[in-house]
Amino acid sequence: MRSIRKILALVLSVLVLCLSGCSLITIDGEDYGAAADYTGNGSIGLSVSTQNNPFFVTLVQGAKAAADKAGVQLVVVDAGDDAAKQVSDIEDLIAKNVSVLIVNPVDSDTVSSVVQTAVNKGVKVISADRVVNGVDIDCQIASDNVLGAELATQYIVDMVGEGAKVAELQGISGASAAIDRGTGFHNIADAKLEVVASQPADFDRTKGMTVMENMLQGNGDIKAVFAANDEMALGAMEAIAASRKDILVVGFDATDDAISSIKDGRMGATIAQQPDLIGATAVETAIKLMNGEEVPKSIPVEVTLVTRENAG
Repeated sequence: MRSIRKILALVLSVLVLCLSGCSLITIDGEDYGAAADYTGNGSIGLSVSTQNNPFFVTLVQGAKAAADKAGVQLVVVDAGDDAAKQVSDIEDLIAKNVSVLIVNPVDSDTVSSVVQTAVNKGVKVISADRVVNGVDIDCQIASDNVLGAELATQYIVDMVGEGAKVAELQGISGASAAIDRGTGFHNIADAKLEVVASQPADFDRTKGMTVMENMLQGNGDIKAVFAANDEMALGAMEAIAASRKDILVVGFDATDDAISSIKDGRMGATIAQQPDLIGATAVETAIKLMNGEEVPKSIPVEVTLVTRENAG
């Protein structure tokens, strides 16, 4: 009996030592215990909302260039604007033991739970261009979308005059950039313009054209349109051209197609972000986190109004 007790005591001692040596215990998929000792495998994971958009293509290019320069591994996964796929993508990155997760959310709420799982494990997390709601992450890197939309909308006021009838093409519902740009638009438009139509077109050029066609059928006297990104703005311009109406269109992102259109006098203006700088800054910040350096909770990236006068 005494020998059995000794064996049991020895087994319990070994078990306690094993558990105390682990910084994270996973039971039935849930994370328990401290994650302070987690370092990962030295790689960076980048979950991007979509690469079917020139803005995010440039963001990824900036991130890759910074990673190559620093000699660190960057794993990029493309959600294709599918929030459920993005959750799965991030789960895969967590399983691969990335040291830092950079996330550009499709939906700022949907991604929250899986990002919290990463934080619980000890993965450092950075959001790029769009926020992650409800999770205390290490750093947020984004343009000032509210200010950018305010600049765009004030330009509309200056061009068409106060009280003019205008329309808004909104981005993907739930995306923080769409919410912030909508807020900036309405901060100015609700006081100085008459907003007669406001509808999502999901940051997509084809949807922008379709939504604009429908808006024009119900509101033939629209004088200007604010689109929450250039892809929707360019789509709206196709619908406007087909209607033979003279309507000012202002976008957001300063993509190459939008700049060309501004130079040609077809599009009024856009807001220039620096997606390559957002991507590069995210990777540079990730490297600092891996090195144990402190980083700011928020890093803003400058935006400017681009018109024909300064389009280059």
